[in-house]
Amino acid sequence: MGKFPIADRKMLEVKICLKCKARNPLNAKRCRKCGYTKFRRKKVKRKEAGK
Repeated sequence: MGKFPIADRKMLEVKICLKCKARNPLNAKRCRKCGYTKFRRKKVKRKEAGK
């Protein structure tokens, strides 16, 4: 991703609400926007070699 691995790790430390797609901290129990309780982790985008 970027030049700074620490910053990259920090950007990925979020949960995404499955209902409204809001970003929430890792320790969230409910979505900050809609109150939904189901989350997914933020997806990791990796660079492809050869492009």
